[in-house]
Order: sequence, then C-alpha cells, then structure tokens
Amino acid sequence: MVEVRESERVAGVFVVEPTVHGDDRGMFVETYRREWVPGAREMVQSNRSNKQPGALVGLHYHLHQSDYWYVPVGTIRAVVHDLREGGPTDGATDVVELSGDNHLGLYIPPGVAHGFAALSDVVMTYLVDGYYNPADELGLAWDDPAVDADWGVADPILSDRDRSNPRRDALPVGRRPYWPMRM
Repeated sequence: MVEVRESERVAGVFVVEPTVHGDDRGMFVETYRREWVPGAREMVQSNRSNKQPGALVGLHYHLHQSDYWYVPVGTIRAVVHDLREGGPTDGATDVVELSGDNHLGLYIPPGVAHGFAALSDVVMTYLVDGYYNPADELGLAWDDPAVDADWGVADPILSDRDRSNPRRDALPVGRRPYWPMRM
C-alpha cells in the first residue's frame, strides 16, 4: 500500500512511499499518481538528471510550477525551504534522502525552494506540471544560513548559477512567493 505523508516541517511538501513489487525476475514500482498528492495538477513534462558524487544542485524555486522527484539509481539528499511569505511554515527547512533503495518520491509545490546533493552516482527523474519557463526559474543561495541545511557533502561541485544565487534576505522584490500559492 502506498504511504503518503506531508512534511512535518514544510506545508504542501509530500513524501511518497510507493509499493514495491518483486520476485525472482526483478521488481516493479509505480512511482507517481496525481491522486496521491492532494491538489496536484497534471504533470506535463518528464526530465532526467545524472550527477556524480558531490554534485550539488543548489536551491531554486518556481512561482508557478510543482516538481515531483524520484531517484531510481543512487542516493540524493534533497533540501526544501519554504519561501511562501505569510504561510504557516515560512522559513522552515526539511531534508529527505531519496534513493533507488528506499523508492521515496518527493512532491514540491510552487514557492518552496528545492535542491539536492548527490551522495553517490545518481540518476534522478522528475516530473513538472508546467513546461520550462526561464522567467519562472528563480534561485536562492544553497549555503544561506537562513536555510541551515546539512547537504551531506564536504566539498560540493556547484554550477556558476548556484554560486551566485542571492540569500533569502536579498531576493528580488516581487519574486518572493506568497501564501497561499495559487496553482
């Protein structure tokens, strides 16, 4: 039976533990159903990301897009941080490890910054409920003290973008999410 639980720290973030079926031939797991996540919209695009150990994809967020992450190979440490001004969990951070061993999925609503560190060689797939829109790709400094996250890597491999994202207290005016987010 699938178990879905809302994060105790960040409202609207859901961790999904799907049922894994296996026998002598191997295994099968249904990784996502929209009905598992209350209020989720239809996912319209699927993406894949391969990363090496130590790679850190810093915090980014969307005003209009939700993500659903699943890791079939390897292990990541996912970090989510609530930026939704006026919300019940504004400023809260949560950390969840997703792996090919635990089969957890992670639903991230608009307004919640999210990133991950590869703790091993990783293949991550993710679904989004909006097509890529560069105007809705916003960033937050991965090492912001307000986030206070343990990424699990000592010397992260970062992109130029992730090195230059602003801290929470310097986010551009009008680009900070509000509560409640309208889907």
